[in-house]
Amino acid sequence: MEKLLVAKIGGNVVDNEEELNSFLKNFAAIDQPKILIHGGGKIATRVAEKLGVKTEMINGRRITSKENLDVVVQLYAGLINKNIVAQLQSSEYCNAIGLTGADANLITAVKRPVKDIDYGYVGDVVEVNANRIHQFIANGLTPVFSAITHNGLGQLFNTNADTIASQIAIALSNYYDVSLYYCFELKGVLADITDKNSVITNINTSKYEELKTEGIIADGMLPKMENCFNALQQNVSEVHIANSDFVTNQKTLHTILTL
Repeated sequence: MEKLLVAKIGGNVVDNEEELNSFLKNFAAIDQPKILIHGGGKIATRVAEKLGVKTEMINGRRITSKENLDVVVQLYAGLINKNIVAQLQSSEYCNAIGLTGADANLITAVKRPVKDIDYGYVGDVVEVNANRIHQFIANGLTPVFSAITHNGLGQLFNTNADTIASQIAIALSNYYDVSLYYCFELKGVLADITDKNSVITNINTSKYEELKTEGIIADGMLPKMENCFNALQQNVSEVHIANSDFVTNQKTLHTILTL
């Protein structure tokens, strides 16, 4: 089965022009089928403030009001996505195509149910159209997804980019031998957040539960890890959490997830 690399870059990488440019140059040179997923970093918050749109965060998650959704769609699916695609196109090795879940009906979602918190126009993934994504790849294109989905009824949603990466990796595992990489500013999952080199190199499900109990894995890393293990349980071959330069220097410290 042909190998496929699915990479998701974190917001701090998107915000750092030098780090983003370096990652994209290295990503473009990878000589195999690949998919890139990105969020938007802090730029949406900065632009919203300039426009007088209030940004509300709860437990690190954005409450997406109608006004915030307008900003997020413009930036994630527009400015950020197209800048990334343009940089990838500057390489002779990567013919990139920028996409949202609405394009070609690739990713459908439903509004997140209101429980303790109403997250607004936030979508939870329902289905990924793997066959159509496969067709893009088979035609020599590299899909670049922003974190925007839709419900098939005309409504767009802001959707967690980690979840989109996991769901795309799972869906494409019917066509490829998939490796999933979460690339961000740190070298991996850290045992000590104050020590950038304290990378936990291997985490399985029992180790994960232990690290949660000890409070070493908490906050925003929790949903990321849940997405990792969900992917492994559904036929994704490998899952890594690594620094954004991992694509060119695979000897650097990083975290490998196993069941």
